[in-house]
Amino acid sequence: MPPTSTLVDHHGQPLRRQVLTREVAGPTLTGVRSPLSGYPGDGLNPARLANILREADEGEPLRYLELAETIEERDLHYAGVLGTRKRSVAQLEITVDAASDDPRHVGQADMVRDWLLRDQLQDELFDILDAIGKGWSATEIIWDTSMGQWRPDRLEWRDPRWFRFDRKDGATPLLRTDGGDEELPAFKFIIARIRAKSGQPMRSGLARLAAWAWMFKAFTQRDWAIFTQTFGQPIRLGKYHSGATEEDKQTLFRAVANIAGDCAAIVPESMMIEFVESKNVGQGSDLYEKRSDWLDRQVSKAVLGQTATTDAIAGGHAVGREHRQVQEDIERADCRAVGAVLNRDLVRPWVTLEYGPQDAYPRLKIGREEEEDLRQVVGAVRALVPLGLRVQESVMRDKLGLPDPEDGAGLLTPPPSPATGPGLPAGAEGDAMGGDGGAETQQRQPSSARALDRLAGEAAAHAGDDLVDAMRAIVNEATSLEDVRLRLQAARGELPRDELARLLRAAIVLAELMGRTEILADARRGGGR
Repeated sequence: MPPTSTLVDHHGQPLRRQVLTREVAGPTLTGVRSPLSGYPGDGLNPARLANILREADEGEPLRYLELAETIEERDLHYAGVLGTRKRSVAQLEITVDAASDDPRHVGQADMVRDWLLRDQLQDELFDILDAIGKGWSATEIIWDTSMGQWRPDRLEWRDPRWFRFDRKDGATPLLRTDGGDEELPAFKFIIARIRAKSGQPMRSGLARLAAWAWMFKAFTQRDWAIFTQTFGQPIRLGKYHSGATEEDKQTLFRAVANIAGDCAAIVPESMMIEFVESKNVGQGSDLYEKRSDWLDRQVSKAVLGQTATTDAIAGGHAVGREHRQVQEDIERADCRAVGAVLNRDLVRPWVTLEYGPQDAYPRLKIGREEEEDLRQVVGAVRALVPLGLRVQESVMRDKLGLPDPEDGAGLLTPPPSPATGPGLPAGAEGDAMGGDGGAETQQRQPSSARALDRLAGEAAAHAGDDLVDAMRAIVNEATSLEDVRLRLQAARGELPRDELARLLRAAIVLAELMGRTEILADARRGGGR
């Protein structure tokens, strides 16, 4: 292990081991890191919002971060789409690639894989992804050294209000303390930045974009509530006769005022109450609803890049699939961003503390595996292996997601071969497979696979050695089915045409015989039932 003074983080901060063993950014009851929050969103108007954003730009982000928290609490739509984006990444599978096949590197990767099995990890990733809304997040690593080793015990989300950015560059996070702002210790924090736009961290979060929409939506909802309260029920109009006393008038007024809530009242017989209904309540209410929905759609576009997965719109299934692809693009970008942050601020520091500086480190990846058409792959292998293509069995198992069979485990085997069909003489299959050994192998192969083996054998028998060698060379050198096709087209003039014609005739005959055999076998199995 090299001297401690040589270990620094990516900001150049030297390692202080005594700091790593304790919490440094927890809340304080009476200090500057109070868990109590203000509510600058109460009574928010355009002038106050502009001042809050300007303060954040000038290095005082407290009120902006409190506002971002308020918006997420009070706007159900924003909370929903933001939570969808964060959970879509937090619940994905995480894989770890070793730096090489060296046993030392494999052991380091296994150490990280074992740690990833913790139940708390999904919640910790969700907290790290708080950077999507606020532009950045700080998570403190609580190290466990109880057994003489370095191991992350837990990842504690820290309130971004307890940090500031260095005024010199606006990007270096500093921890707020009672004695002033301090630089973050090395190997102690995971600092995630996920930008909705380029710029300083305080200006790149989605909350800054959503703040204006939330304020205007709040205005709309307030006006909508007033409109509904005023015109949602008829106006009560009371009439009194010309000789009514002041006491009569007060009685009538109390009746008119209370009838909406009490739904009952009594008045003298000489008095009359009318209910006057508004004629444009529906039209006026639609305006408020349309404006609120429009603002919600803008927020959906900002957070998810589309609206089809949150709102029912015209266009059907095709539009939904197209919009889902947009959301998947954003998901992949978030996965790469978070994976890079964890590799930089967690995996590399951990391996360095445990094993010392390395020439290469394990690499953590988050995301869905690329989908592959397994049916096409299996079909290609099935067709090309008889022609000489060599395929590693373990590779196909990995593609199909099948583990290697354990010693002594029960294995699936094909059913016994049906009786030989017309056109194939009895014993031909055993002869083609090579005596008793072929018969034993035959019992382990499905009839279609045996037919393909016979097809390859008969084709090789009808074709000359030169043609077989040429075809085998083309298949072995090709990198894909398309490459095989192009190479065959290019070699048409060089292949012996007579041998190729005999090969195709033999293949057609054997294919027909194979089809007849399968039909007869199916018929016999059906009759047996």
